Amino acid sequence: MFGMTVFESVLERLKAEAREAAEEADGDAPEESGPGEIRGLTSGFAGLGTGATFVSGSHAAAAYLDLYEEPSPPQPLPSEPPPAPPPHLLRTTPEEVAEDLALTGKESVNDLLARRRDFARENHPDRTPEDLRTNANLRMKIANMLIDETIRRVNVEKSLGLSR
Repeated sequence: MFGMTVFESVLERLKAEAREAAEEADGDAPEESGPGEIRGLTSGFAGLGTGATFVSGSHAAAAYLDLYEEPSPPQPLPSEPPPAPPPHLLRTTPEEVAEDLALTGKESVNDLLARRRDFARENHPDRTPEDLRTNANLRMKIANMLIDETIRRVNVEKSLGLSR
């Protein structure tokens, strides 16, 4: 048992005990069955010893490298057309934004603030596709400018006593 690893010496002892138990039961020594003895490797691997040499851990890992490759990202199906951009995000002139806000000049301050919230809910850059965020940002700037100017006008009319 000298020159063997602890694992190999334990296996040898178990085999000897199994032979002794079989001899006591039958009176004959049992025949060896299976592929062979179990051998341990210094690298921490264990395998069935058949007299063949074992492959090193790096060689074994190299055989499975194809399993570790990153999968390619799924490609979109060619039959799917890209989604159409929302048409209101393509309207970026001040006249078009004013039309979308439906400003008549007779709104109250509370009504203007409600329109600003509604407009932001539909046009905020954080809620739009990435390629249209510049348009959404521009639309929000124009809408805020128009609403702020209308609120200033309403406040000036109130201060001059011209309010409705």
